[in-house]
Amino acid sequence: MKKFTKQNFIFLVGGIIVYVVDIGVDFWVASKFFCQGQYYWSVSILCFRGLSSFITQIFSYEWFKNDCEGTDTGVLKWIFLVHLFQCGIFIRYWFALKYGCQAAFKQNSSRDASETDPPNFIQKQAIDVVTDINMLRIFKTFLETTPQLFIQIYILMEYGKNNFYEYAAIVMSFCGISISMVDYQISLRKSLPDKDEFRVLPKLVYLFYKLLTITSWILSISLITLLSVKISVVLLIFLWICGFAWTLKQHTTFCKSKKMEYLYRTVVGVILIFTFFNIKGEKTKFCIFIYYATHAVVTVGILLVYMFWKPSITEEVHFVILSISTILSLVLGIIFLLVYYTCFHPTAYCRLQACSDEVDGEAGQKDRVEIGRFQNFIIQ
Repeated sequence: MKKFTKQNFIFLVGGIIVYVVDIGVDFWVASKFFCQGQYYWSVSILCFRGLSSFITQIFSYEWFKNDCEGTDTGVLKWIFLVHLFQCGIFIRYWFALKYGCQAAFKQNSSRDASETDPPNFIQKQAIDVVTDINMLRIFKTFLETTPQLFIQIYILMEYGKNNFYEYAAIVMSFCGISISMVDYQISLRKSLPDKDEFRVLPKLVYLFYKLLTITSWILSISLITLLSVKISVVLLIFLWICGFAWTLKQHTTFCKSKKMEYLYRTVVGVILIFTFFNIKGEKTKFCIFIYYATHAVVTVGILLVYMFWKPSITEEVHFVILSISTILSLVLGIIFLLVYYTCFHPTAYCRLQACSDEVDGEAGQKDRVEIGRFQNFIIQ
């Protein structure tokens, strides 16, 4: 059985600090925009924060309810109230610190011990509670952090203001995206018994693959927004509809209730706007090729539109730098993608059927209970 180590505990503490600081930065940036009279941007920042918090609280409470079936209803009422006040994630962090500290510093179990033995049970509890947190952080990343990053970059390009708090917010957004994706992959490898640990080199390759492709796409959408806000909004809605329709076609069964399943599919549709997300245990080479080929075509198309529609802008230094950054990020991101899938991607795992890819969100109600949420919700 894989262990929850002291290094994992340190990363957990770091994740808590980043989470709290990120909340503070969001309110700080929103207050700065408000004081400057930019009420629209201030409200937008807070709306993304509120929306992501609301949705993650729903999923968190639903998982608590599923895990606590048959227990005292009074405990569930208390948990519901905490989630109602948008603090459910802190309950999970408290359990993570409790079990993580015991697993990393107090438990010594032999390799031959079963999962029901107290030491290994604590190890499993620590890994399970951290993986749940990382699942929620993935939701938060694409419902809040990524859209906020897009808004902040757009404001800098549109108004050209060089305020410290705006750069601080952008840095925190990038940190949030990076840490959530790497932590998720660390938990993924720990939760799959037949997979190697996520070592330093695979971590870096995966990090740059995701970060660079997402960065390129955010810059591309920002350029579209500079041309026309309406076109940008229409494009984002169209991409979400495509992603949501794909989840419907896949007939996902991640959640127990139909309402939660549709909410899950809605969130997946949002994630698909920014990065590839596999929701079935099927081969994805063709799908991922189409996905990033489309991104490449759209990105090049945007730059061509600028060249023929607004040639005066293309002569400006900031546009040249932005264009080079967009193309370079996309090319390097795809290179890291190829390296990751060729050398570091665990393709042999599948509990219930033979498959050649990791699964982002599949399995029925019975499977979800038996093998856990995380094995049914895996980002490639």
